[in-house]
Amino acid sequence: MVKINTCPLILALFIPLMFCIITSCGDRPSRKPESPINLQMTDSTSEDEAPDDYPSVNALLVSPGNPHPGEAFRILATGGKNIRKAKIIVSGPSGNPESLKSKNGEGLPFWRIDDFAGSSAGKYTVTLIAGKKEVCNTEFIIPSEEAASQKTNGVWKTIRGWDSRMEALYSAWINALFQDCDEQASWSALHEVTQNQDKNFLYNHFSLGEDDPNGKNKVIMQPDCADNPFFLRAYFAWKLGLPFGYHVCDRGYLGRNPNTGQWITNETSGSKTHPILAFNSFLRRVMDGVHSGTARTSLDNENSDYYPVSLHHGALRPGTVYADPYGHTLILISWMPQTSDHPGMLLSVDAQPDGTVGIKRFWKGNFLFNTSEVVGEPGFKTFRPISLNDGTPLLMQNKALTNSAGFIPFSLQQRKMEADVFYHTMERLINPKPLDPEDALLDLIRALHEQLMVRITSVANGEAYFKSHPGTVIPMPSNAAGVFQTGGQWENFSTPNRDLRLLIAMDAVLDFPDRIVRTPEDFDISSFTSPEQVKKKLQTILDEKVSELSISYTRTDGSLQKLTIKEILARRDAFEMAYNPNDGVEIRWGAPENSDERSTCRRHTPSYQLERMRSVRKWFTNRLHPPT
Repeated sequence: MVKINTCPLILALFIPLMFCIITSCGDRPSRKPESPINLQMTDSTSEDEAPDDYPSVNALLVSPGNPHPGEAFRILATGGKNIRKAKIIVSGPSGNPESLKSKNGEGLPFWRIDDFAGSSAGKYTVTLIAGKKEVCNTEFIIPSEEAASQKTNGVWKTIRGWDSRMEALYSAWINALFQDCDEQASWSALHEVTQNQDKNFLYNHFSLGEDDPNGKNKVIMQPDCADNPFFLRAYFAWKLGLPFGYHVCDRGYLGRNPNTGQWITNETSGSKTHPILAFNSFLRRVMDGVHSGTARTSLDNENSDYYPVSLHHGALRPGTVYADPYGHTLILISWMPQTSDHPGMLLSVDAQPDGTVGIKRFWKGNFLFNTSEVVGEPGFKTFRPISLNDGTPLLMQNKALTNSAGFIPFSLQQRKMEADVFYHTMERLINPKPLDPEDALLDLIRALHEQLMVRITSVANGEAYFKSHPGTVIPMPSNAAGVFQTGGQWENFSTPNRDLRLLIAMDAVLDFPDRIVRTPEDFDISSFTSPEQVKKKLQTILDEKVSELSISYTRTDGSLQKLTIKEILARRDAFEMAYNPNDGVEIRWGAPENSDERSTCRRHTPSYQLERMRSVRKWFTNRLHPPT
C-alpha cells in the first residue's frame, strides 16, 4: 500500500468525485466522472440463468474507489453462473494489466474478484466479457493529484441510492467476507472480520488505513446480535456512499408488535469531522438505537428497516436476516449444496452480547420459530432498500419490491406459519432430494457437538470475569422475561437463550429416529426396509456416536473435565438450571451433586436467585421462551 498524506483528502473521499452508470453495453459517459464509486451495472439476465427463476444482476465495482499510482486494486463482478468463466479486461495508459489472481463464489448472486497490480495515473476502462459477449463496462481514474476537499454536514455523503445492482454487490460482499468459514469459525469482534484483507473486498477502500489492524484510526465494530446486521449494512453503505438508516423502535408487548419511530440516517449531523472517527461514533449511536424489537416489527410495516421475504432459495441470499421470535438475529452468508454423501447446509453469522461473532448453521437448535404467543413477527427478512428522490432518502414501499424490479420480492408467506411447516419447508430447500437417514442423523449430532463447543467459550467468558472480579454477584432480573432479555453483566455472561436452544437441539437429536417413522417420505429408504427397521438401526448409531464425541471444559481448580455427548444428554434436565453465571463452571455443565466433578466448585448462586430460577424453570421444561 502506498503511503500518502491523507489530511487534505479525508473529507474528499466521501464526496462525489467520479460516478458512472452505463445503461447499455459499449456506451461511454459524455460527462466528466463525478464519484469514487466505479460501477457499471445492468439488470440483464445472464445466458446461464440464476436458480429459481431469479434474474442475475451484472455489476462491476473497483476498490479502492480511486487507487493511487502504484496502489493495487481489485474488481468485483456479479452475474450468473458463467461469471466464473468471464473475462475482466482492464485497459488504460499503462496498457492492459493482467489479473494476478481470481476467486469466485456461488452466490446468489454468483461473483468473482480479480486482483491487479498498481498502475500509473490516468483513466481506465473495465470490461466484463461473458460468453464472447461484452456484458458491461465502467471507467475509473487513478488520480495524479489529491482531489479538492468538500464538506458534508452528515456522517457521510450519500452518492446514490440502493438498487438491484447494489443489492447484488452487497450479497456478494457478505458471501465473500465469510467464504470458506465453517461452524468452528469465531472472532472476538466484527472488525476482526473486516480487517482480513483477503476476505474483505472493501478493505481500506478509502486508502486511509481504515481497516488496518495496526492503524492509528481504524474502524471498531463490536455489535450484539441485533446490531450485527446493521453494522455490516452501515459499513458497506459508508464505503460506497449509499444511504443508511435505522428506526428508533419500541419493544412492543404481547398483542402489539413493536412500532417504528424516528428515522436516523447517515445524513444526520455528525459530532466528528474525521471520517473514520465519525463512522465509529455513528455506530455507537446505532448500537444505542437498535434492539431485538427492531427486527420483529409487523411484516407489512412499510416504515420498518426490514421487509419479509418468501421461503425460496432465490430470496434467502447472503445478507438476508433471520429474526427469531425471542430476540436473536442471524445473517445468512452461504448455501452449501446437498451432495450424494453429505446433506446441504445454510450458514449464517451472529453476534453475542459479549461481542463474539461466529458461524451458525440453519437447524432447530439455532433458528427458533414460533408465531403464536410472541411479541412481534419473526422470520426471514432483508433490509428495505433506501432510494434517492431529488437527493432525499426514501424507504422503498412494498409494492416496489418485486422480482421484475430486480429485488427480492416482498412476501407475507411466513405470517402465522406453523412451526412444523416452517421447518419442513426449509429442510426441503436445504436438501431438495430425500436424505440418507444415517447421513442426516450424523449431521445433526455434529451440529449439536458444534453448539456445545461454542457454549464452552460463553461459559469460560463468565469464569474469566469472576476471576478478575472476585466476590462479585451479578444481579439477576426479577421475572422470566428479564432473565431472557435484559442488559448489563447478566446479558453478557448468562446463557438462558443459548441453553434453551441447546435443549431444543438435544430434543431434535434424540427424536430423530422417531422422525423417520413419522415422515419416511423425507428420507431415502429402501423399499425393502420398513421405517421401523430404519429407526432401530438409527438408534444404535445414535448411541454409538454420542459416546464417541466429547467436549472438555476447565474446572475451577484448572483441571480439564471431559464429557461425552451421551453424558451431556443424560444431564439435559440440569441444563434447565445451568444458565446463571453466579454458579461455578461445574454447575453450569450439569455436574451432579456430591460428585467428584462438582467437588471443585467454589461458587454458588445466592439462595434468593435460586428461588427465581425455580420459578423460571417451567419455560425451559416446556421448551418455550417467555414473551419479551
